[in-house]
Amino acid sequence: MLAADEQGIKGEIEITSDLTLPKLFVSQAKKFGDSKVAMREKEYGVWLPVTWGQYLESVKQITLGLVSLGLNQGDKVIMIGDNRPEALWTEMAAMCGGGVGVWLFQDCLMEEVKYIVDHSDSKFYVAEGQEEVDKALAIRDSCPKLEKIIWDDPKGMRHYDDPMLISLEEVMRLGREKMAAEPDLFDNLVSKLKGEDIALLFYTSGTTSLPKGALLTHYNMLTMGQNLMRVDPCTPDDDFVSYLPFAWIGEQMMSISCGLQIGYTINFPEEPETSQSNVREIGPHVMFAPPRLYEQFTRTVQVKYLDSSWLKRKTYELGMKIGYHNAELKFEKKPIPFLWKILGNLAEWSLFSKLRDQLGLSHVRHAYTGGAAMGPDHFRFFHAIGVNLKQIYGQTEIAGISVVHRDGDIKFDTVGTPIPRTEIKIGENDEILSKSPSVFVGYYKSPEETAKALIDGWLYSGDTGFIDEDGHLVVFDRSKDVMILSDGRKFSPQFLEARLKFSPYIREALIVGNNRPNVTAIICIDYNTVGKWTEDHGINYTSYPELSQIPQVYDLIMRAIGDVNKSIPESAKIRRFANLYKEFDADDDELTRTRKIRRAFVENRYKSIIDMLYSDKEILHMDTTINYEDGRVSKIKVDIRLQDVREGGSK
Repeated sequence: MLAADEQGIKGEIEITSDLTLPKLFVSQAKKFGDSKVAMREKEYGVWLPVTWGQYLESVKQITLGLVSLGLNQGDKVIMIGDNRPEALWTEMAAMCGGGVGVWLFQDCLMEEVKYIVDHSDSKFYVAEGQEEVDKALAIRDSCPKLEKIIWDDPKGMRHYDDPMLISLEEVMRLGREKMAAEPDLFDNLVSKLKGEDIALLFYTSGTTSLPKGALLTHYNMLTMGQNLMRVDPCTPDDDFVSYLPFAWIGEQMMSISCGLQIGYTINFPEEPETSQSNVREIGPHVMFAPPRLYEQFTRTVQVKYLDSSWLKRKTYELGMKIGYHNAELKFEKKPIPFLWKILGNLAEWSLFSKLRDQLGLSHVRHAYTGGAAMGPDHFRFFHAIGVNLKQIYGQTEIAGISVVHRDGDIKFDTVGTPIPRTEIKIGENDEILSKSPSVFVGYYKSPEETAKALIDGWLYSGDTGFIDEDGHLVVFDRSKDVMILSDGRKFSPQFLEARLKFSPYIREALIVGNNRPNVTAIICIDYNTVGKWTEDHGINYTSYPELSQIPQVYDLIMRAIGDVNKSIPESAKIRRFANLYKEFDADDDELTRTRKIRRAFVENRYKSIIDMLYSDKEILHMDTTINYEDGRVSKIKVDIRLQDVREGGSK
């Protein structure tokens, strides 16, 4: 069993049974006042600051406005929209009024919105703008508990006069009136809250079934943030960029749990599309993101390398060789020889500092990733260029995190050791069990599921793993996803999928091979990168389906698969593959909103392709449809190639 000792850091807050997120928020806002910036948002090319004093005033107005509209203790307030100051104001206001915050992913389809709004018994629906309002109006008849739809952005809302609608500006006006009539009401509401009260209701990604609502208390969220900060302390002078969905526990972990305790500045990009350039402008000191973001960073660098001149490519290749060598010595806890230090300094000056600047990682002290498996190739890459990337392990049900790498003790095939006040042990069937003060109180309206997940204070994760000889936790895979290879050994499909995605030409991959004679793969090519490659080689195409089936593209993907096959056991080598005619899509239920594969669903949907991969056929003719975001449905006919992976295919 793994356990971390409780260890405090100088100046940390004391978390008692009475402390809540709203009480901490009010305390920090009064402490910093207008002398410190709490958050910034970029609008029309300008970063606009919001001080802690302004933050508090806005939250007061929204809280009392919601109370005027009928918010009571325990009422659910559902929110949907981009990351912006008003989003955090509303979430904090809901909690200050005794309500429970519930977040929706902004790209949720109508059925998902209806299910979560109805299941959560939400009373208020807070939307950013017209698109989100339309979703609410479309599902309100199926959600009898819903009373008010609040909107913020006035664009497109001029002719909306439904009595159920009210603007956030009007809510704040009602709040000011309430404040004038009852000046002590806000403080009284906040003072009545307890640490054991439910603060947030998070819906899990639902990889195998309908999403479950995890109930997290103020105490859960506060203790998790405190214990992470005991491992990697931040300061009030630090910057954090908030651009991942608030519906993801990882974003709440940094923006709310850690952000409130430390008081660092939260920065909001102008638009999701500008987030990467905005990150570069801010240069955050701490960063947390799922693997897909770091995979995109890597792909960006690889594509620039492919487009560079001969001299720049050679400079990159030499610098990366030095970086990989020195990183490997650090992983093995060996000293770096003097000559390699000099070479490392030259590579830092000529290459690595420029790469980090382009990615917006110049000032990052700690970069975290979690939520899904990340391949060792990505880990090696970031440490080679000087980014202190760490794997974390956790889940929504433990407020986000229970295990993390420590500085100087990073093993890319593990997720590290427990944070303070956390215990980890391995149960029956190698299931990972966790115990900490951050473990949730249960699933909303699901006592049977709660009883399965919580037994004697231990959280049963559903993940398979083990503790290695250095006391690090190794996460194998979801128990239901572990493959049995032809030689009887257990294997993680996620591991192979992550390795494949290190290639800039592979966007997603599905590995198949459980109790089968060999391992095969369905590949989703990266449309932009592969498209650029074919154009450079004078190959014409008109669409994704056509591009994916070009013989030269199959050879390109086979070389990437061959590179992965070199370093894995014989029974795990990929023997055959097919390029899919489309990308996996969350709107088609193939991915969760955090871009994890719904494995059982995808294997069933593409059963015909999988079956043919285990036949001697070379072509599969398919008549199918593609659903577009705007509702259009397109019928396509495509001949899918089924290709063997030849030995030496990477040459």
